Amino acid sequence: MSLYITHSEGATMKIDPLNITFTPLPGSTLSNIMRLLVQNRFRVSIIGIPRMLYSLFMSAALSPLALSERMKFDKHINATRLEPHPVFIIGHWRSGTTYLHNLMSQDPRYAYPTTFQTVVPAVFLRFEKWIKPIVEASLPPTRPEDNVPLGADLPQEEEYAMGNLCPYSFYNAWCFPRNMEFYYRFVCMEDVSRRVIEEWKEMYLYYLRKVAFAGNGKQLLLKNPANTARIKLLLEFFPDAKFIHIYRNPYHVFLSMKRDIESEMSLYCVQKPKDDDTIERAMVDLYNHMFVKYFRERNLIPEGNLVEVKYEDFIASPLDEVKRIYRTLGIQGFDGVEQKFIQYIAAQSAIKPHTYTFDEQLKEKIYRYFKFTIDKWEYDV
Repeated sequence: MSLYITHSEGATMKIDPLNITFTPLPGSTLSNIMRLLVQNRFRVSIIGIPRMLYSLFMSAALSPLALSERMKFDKHINATRLEPHPVFIIGHWRSGTTYLHNLMSQDPRYAYPTTFQTVVPAVFLRFEKWIKPIVEASLPPTRPEDNVPLGADLPQEEEYAMGNLCPYSFYNAWCFPRNMEFYYRFVCMEDVSRRVIEEWKEMYLYYLRKVAFAGNGKQLLLKNPANTARIKLLLEFFPDAKFIHIYRNPYHVFLSMKRDIESEMSLYCVQKPKDDDTIERAMVDLYNHMFVKYFRERNLIPEGNLVEVKYEDFIASPLDEVKRIYRTLGIQGFDGVEQKFIQYIAAQSAIKPHTYTFDEQLKEKIYRYFKFTIDKWEYDV
């Protein structure tokens, strides 16, 4: 049995209630799932009941393991120093952040969150040999939205981990889409209480220390589109952090992001999604809010700690762009890892970006939506 939701432009979102393993919620702490349910007044749609029951079962089963892990490792985690400060890859979703993260992670001097570490952030240190096979079995070989390889040990964005540790993550919106606008607020961290921000900061630093501890204290290489709107906040505790901002043609981002939301929300949600117009409007508002905040805050980054990368240039010449990133940010040792970069780029050559067509009506609509960045970056279709 599947639920088909037809949107205004003819696209159809298929939701299979019995497809229960791809939602991020089973790796959440039990206390976090309960807080999410309270935030949503326990509203779970009929289509989401199997996913929620599975998530509650898995979360409850992991709870004693999580407690055991904290008792054994918290002292070491809290003593872990995040130095040098992390390298943050930022940019809107569907702008090449994953490819750039995967490519730069070939440099063995970096540690990074893996998919396994973000899916079960509370238990990845002590119980890997037991839990990792379960996680691997739940993952498809490629991401549903773009056929990019997906594996338990591959780099992943820590926003997923945050969604499983605290109820203040972007991805909670795709699990609970009836409350989408509420969770989107935690990207820009505006109209949010100081108490919430402090709780988020405490959990974020704890998780990053845990990843660094697992990575033997290596410098962290992090990719999180939501951090594009959190520059000032990140600089509060990482004043010497380095930032790589990758941006893409907004016309293409619009259609790519719509495909992403439709494919992933259908796999994550425990509530029936809102109508397409509401989802689209929320997506557009978040995009614009994110970049207004980014351009307002990027001047806070110390000189020499920010590099801007155009997606189209990166796709055309990835090795040259990574070399420029290393040079601009003053990262030493490019020559020593260049061959690893070359090998990875060659291995990805078969993956082709999705192509899009635009009629005049769609082009005009997207320009109205994203006029600010289209004009600033001088893009056309």
